[in-house]
Amino acid sequence: MSETDPHIHVEQKVMQAGAAYRNLIASSLGRAPDAPDVVTAGCGLRVPYAMTSTRPESVTCLACREHAHREHLRYAEQVERLSRMPGAPVTGEQAAKAAQWARDVAQRFAGG
Repeated sequence: MSETDPHIHVEQKVMQAGAAYRNLIASSLGRAPDAPDVVTAGCGLRVPYAMTSTRPESVTCLACREHAHREHLRYAEQVERLSRMPGAPVTGEQAAKAAQWARDVAQRFAGG
């Protein structure tokens, strides 16, 4: 971990980062997990949790932006694929909305 790294990063597990995911865990388990002091970023560096963001406009590390872009596209494909399976817990419409959201966020990470 570099103390002089001025960049804002994304967590390596970008789809499991941020308040929305923590709220999901808290509502499922009845207690909120503590935020870590240090995390592995999408670029592979270990950085302070305070130097990460889930907002594409805040992330300044290019490698992390590329990582988050790929992860959101992968998530969109996975949601669509799983929604087509028999007994899927989500409707095709719900999956399409989730996939479109992920693609929109991926586009923001790509800078577009």
